[in-house]
Amino acid sequence: MRRLRLMIVAGLVSLLMAVGGGAAVSEDTFRELYGQLNPAEEEPWRTIPWKTGLLDAQRQAAKDGRPIFIWAMDGHPLGCT
Repeated sequence: MRRLRLMIVAGLVSLLMAVGGGAAVSEDTFRELYGQLNPAEEEPWRTIPWKTGLLDAQRQAAKDGRPIFIWAMDGHPLGCT
């Protein structure tokens, strides 16, 4: 995940350089952009022990006596068709 964020920031920096006529982006600007893309540790959804496998989730839910929340969609993830 960290690598993906770095790639996104690098892409944004490249875009800023292209739009800005090739002007270099300072390290402070880079760190600011990177910080904006990083969600805070105290975000409520970051405290949930998410499972990516259905069988693992089912076992854990049965053990804890809790329901399973399944997020499912069809189509392109950016278009959600």
